[in-house]
Amino acid sequence: MAEHRRALFELSVACAMLTVAAQIGYPLTSGDGRDRITIAVVLLSAGTALTHATATRGLRYATGVLLVAGIGLLTEVVGTATGVPFGCYGYAVDRLGPALLGVPLVVATAWIGGLYPVWVVAGAVSRRTTARITLTALGAVGWDLFLDPQMVADGQWTWCDAGSGLPGLEQIPFSNYLGWFGVALVMAGLLAVWERAAPAGCPVRGRGFGLAVPGAMFLWTWLGSALAHAAFLGLPYSACYGLVGMGVLGIPLLVVLPRSRR
Repeated sequence: MAEHRRALFELSVACAMLTVAAQIGYPLTSGDGRDRITIAVVLLSAGTALTHATATRGLRYATGVLLVAGIGLLTEVVGTATGVPFGCYGYAVDRLGPALLGVPLVVATAWIGGLYPVWVVAGAVSRRTTARITLTALGAVGWDLFLDPQMVADGQWTWCDAGSGLPGLEQIPFSNYLGWFGVALVMAGLLAVWERAAPAGCPVRGRGFGLAVPGAMFLWTWLGSALAHAAFLGLPYSACYGLVGMGVLGIPLLVVLPRSRR
């Protein structure tokens, strides 16, 4: 069993490295090539999360993570149809693969790949369940401060209200971030319940085993996205907002990392 978990952990490391490589290629592409890179990044990041969850806590737990991520897809379907909870918006047609009621199915895996590292890092920063749930929701909003401006600039989705957002990001309404906080809060609450119900796995390495891959992916998303937005994508405002937003978790993570390594 230990060898099986070790193999899964190594697979999660490989998926993480491929995710980083694909993200580095994103600014170097355009058109259909960039759409393919976007899909690859989403699928690889989800693969990283699910293989790591299986390695650290078992297949049952990873299945629960996958099901919780389905809530993200459900809210997107409701959101594009009603404007609740994010605001009025719509996805581009035929750019990110098959869709359900106008929402690309790959969106569900995007919630896995993005939220899972935030959830693990929040657990490393605080052992209190309530604080962890709240920090996860805040970290998810921080991640979206990178994600939404990048995808809107690429034309993957557009907002009906394009003039009431943050300074420099007026094309994305404040309702989007409130919706993200609410949805992430619900998903984090469900993950907390599921983490208690699912049997815990036995790490095959030290205490830092469970934090290594998600922590690295979080730091890469936080610092790498800030650099990419500022230097390569022409999105200086989202670079600043995202750096501060994810820093709510990122700075405490830098404090706890040495302890986890010891």
